[in-house]
Amino acid sequence: MKKKMWAPLFLLLALVVSACGNNANNNNAGASQSAGESASPSASASASPSAGASASADASGTIAYESENGPVEVPAAPKRIIALSSAPNVLSLGGTLVGVDQWTAGNPLFKDKVQGVEIVSAENLEKIIELNPDLIIVGSTEKNIDKLKEIAPTVVYTWGKLDYLKQQIEIGKLLNKEQEAQAWADDFSKRAADIGAEIKAKAGADVTVTVFELFDKQFYVFGNNWARGTEIVYQAMGLGMPEKVKKDALGPGYYTLSTEVLPEYAGDYIILSRSATGDNGALNTDTWKNMPAVKAGHVIEIDTEASSYSDPTTLEYLLNIFKEGILGKA
Repeated sequence: MKKKMWAPLFLLLALVVSACGNNANNNNAGASQSAGESASPSASASASPSAGASASADASGTIAYESENGPVEVPAAPKRIIALSSAPNVLSLGGTLVGVDQWTAGNPLFKDKVQGVEIVSAENLEKIIELNPDLIIVGSTEKNIDKLKEIAPTVVYTWGKLDYLKQQIEIGKLLNKEQEAQAWADDFSKRAADIGAEIKAKAGADVTVTVFELFDKQFYVFGNNWARGTEIVYQAMGLGMPEKVKKDALGPGYYTLSTEVLPEYAGDYIILSRSATGDNGALNTDTWKNMPAVKAGHVIEIDTEASSYSDPTTLEYLLNIFKEGILGKA
């Protein structure tokens, strides 16, 4: 077994970070939370002091948004947003995108929402200029940030600096919709906690859950802030994490596993992230089939491509899957 940074995993994963899937030292997209700072990237590390926007717009229709790099004058009601990071968070608040990163565009939860929106990157400056944005959102590891700032007001986010709820609230401040973002965060937290309490009442207060991913014949196990619903299960619901997972994955965010040791990491319930188009032959092994959670039918499968952010749309989608998978009700 060997823990390692693996580029293809990040490209598939998160912001990301929204997005989505939250470890600043192992980022580049929250494991697709993004691929491009979206993990999942979904994509949310431990909370840190939040940035903010001024409550009032000045006469020119702008607000002073206090970003992690200092104040930025941004439109009070941006109409032409290019989101190279945190695009799912922007969409959840009704933001109007004219440019988006390729990972959000390819996510099945957002394909319909970004139809007609140009797919761009920080390296495609000419296209960005043509799109005439009034606001650009970008991850801190992207190239050409200084050049982007010359095109339009540009706000930079470091993936993993804020947890998944604070990141959404921060996007709310940026779009002058902080109350809306805060209301969602409060409501989601309560609903998820209530479902977690129901699960504990059914399965026991010490019930444990493991989040595995099978990608390109390789297994991974995730900590509590690496998208794939980890924020929901461990943070919002308060469900238990097996000791081996705590030891190896909680700090770095994820850990690479060989098939033979999977039982050492498996909890009472297993959430399995996998691609419908991937090679899933490892699920036919005796090691997988003989794990207690598998034999008991306690495996909840999720689509990797749809679960790699930690924005409201993804979180609501996964919360319903987990509720139905464990409690048997939608």
